[in-house]
Amino acid sequence: MKRSVPSWVLMGVLLLSSAAVAQQPEGVSYGRGQGWSVLSGQTLGQGTALVGQVGWPGVSLGLLHGATSRFDIGGKLTFNYGREGIVTSVVPGLKLQAWMRLMLLQSSRVNVGLTFAPGPFFYFYNRFTDVGLSLPIGINVGIPVGSALMLNVGLDIPFYVIFGTGGGAVVPILLGGGLEYFIDRNLAVNFNVRMGPSVGSYAGFDDRGRARFTLEALLGVAYKF
Repeated sequence: MKRSVPSWVLMGVLLLSSAAVAQQPEGVSYGRGQGWSVLSGQTLGQGTALVGQVGWPGVSLGLLHGATSRFDIGGKLTFNYGREGIVTSVVPGLKLQAWMRLMLLQSSRVNVGLTFAPGPFFYFYNRFTDVGLSLPIGINVGIPVGSALMLNVGLDIPFYVIFGTGGGAVVPILLGGGLEYFIDRNLAVNFNVRMGPSVGSYAGFDDRGRARFTLEALLGVAYKF
């Protein structure tokens, strides 16, 4: 499994890039969306955005500020009903995270960026509460298609640690894509999906080291002030 991840990432990027190119009329270059994004490698640039998402594994509300032309910083609060996206674990929980985005590369055809969103979480079982720390990192590739649509593909590794007796680390490896549709210069709707295995080393997994299918599928809206 580990040896196949880079090839899947490359394949996903190439396939989505090829599809986007095929849809463009010959001789017409890509647009650059509306100059901002909350899902791709492109940052806000300036201003502040309010971002809400709902789906599996939960509901989130975030605030993101363009600190520089290449760096965004903010935070988000999430109520989850699926523990860190594991589809067989329906447990209520809360997460409070910082939210940082760094754009590494931007051209008229593609943008590439990193995301990092560390923070504590709590999952509430009948007789106990899991307390942990989430340290998710991701790389996103954005492909602007015209002025109203931004596609993205990405690899997320939302690593987290459960504290206490029987605790341990969990390493999800999630691959997927999404899109942002800009209704106007300040308002966008979006959809993002990531999926893949989570491998755990703590007692919450029935068989330590066994992979569990993990899914994030979220529909959202972003408004830039």
